[in-house]
Amino acid sequence: MRLKSYIVLALLALGTTTGCDEIEPIITAEPTHFNPELFAQGLTLPIGMSFDGLGRAWVTESGTGNNDARVSLITKEGQVYPVITGFASLVANGSVEGIGHLLYQEGLLYVLEGATGMLYTVNVASFKPGDAPLEAKNLPKEDIGTFVKAQLLTNPINTNIYNLTLGPNNDLYITDSGANAIIKRNSQTKALSVFARIPNVAPTTEAVPTGITYDGQKFLVSGLSGFPFAAGATKIYRVDLAGNVTDYKTGFTTLTDIALSANDKPIAIQYAQFSLTPPIVGFQAKTGLITNGDKITLLNGLDRPTDIEQVGNRLYYVLNSGDGTLLKLTF
Repeated sequence: MRLKSYIVLALLALGTTTGCDEIEPIITAEPTHFNPELFAQGLTLPIGMSFDGLGRAWVTESGTGNNDARVSLITKEGQVYPVITGFASLVANGSVEGIGHLLYQEGLLYVLEGATGMLYTVNVASFKPGDAPLEAKNLPKEDIGTFVKAQLLTNPINTNIYNLTLGPNNDLYITDSGANAIIKRNSQTKALSVFARIPNVAPTTEAVPTGITYDGQKFLVSGLSGFPFAAGATKIYRVDLAGNVTDYKTGFTTLTDIALSANDKPIAIQYAQFSLTPPIVGFQAKTGLITNGDKITLLNGLDRPTDIEQVGNRLYYVLNSGDGTLLKLTF
């Protein structure tokens, strides 16, 4: 959730009543570093988060691979409560997969389950911390994955609905990291369409789109890239309202999410560095970081972060799947 300041409007109104001819707009400074503070811990492979108007975080947790993924609520005091249990959680390719990101909007939760291609819409307006959790199998859902597969976007056919944001007319825009595409869901009719296709970063290396955010004029999309997850191989993409994709910033590594600063500048997270050298082959712990659009590191040493959110002009949160923590960030 992104919060916009109304200070400028208030000052303009004041200027009108006092006869001032011109007032300079107030610009919030861009972060040059972040000061981290532990906000919550003990999460099981968390993936996505979304904040409500009370400053609470709704978080998806991947679970242990035994169909035990869930949505949890984290209060302003950092206490964790289960909200929805029983989402898909399975072990594939040596890692736990299943649930994706979620979005809170006016009492509704939109939850993506990448393993099954389902979008859940859940009314949680009346949920209170400590209430008995809901069961995913009893909740309304829409099949996004079957639609994506029918579009034949990749060879072999693949889909993994991963992240989402609201765009014009409150339509949902969903990144599919398996199909390398953005899927649009009409807010009125629920009709699905392919909004954009994200091209490969190299002839044999897929883009793997992850995070998506909308600034009122365009979308910015982060990319993980595919194997071998080379340093500097991925990008931040610009997608206009007609679905045209262009490079916005290049030279990044394994990006898993993107947010906007108070001035609509990109703030992205690097998941980790990938090593092909024994003894530990794969994504390396504690090599995640937060970067701005100019590739300046704002905080490093993170353990495989998967989500970053701006909830105030100088307040952000970052979710780390590796150590199961949620960090509060100020500057």
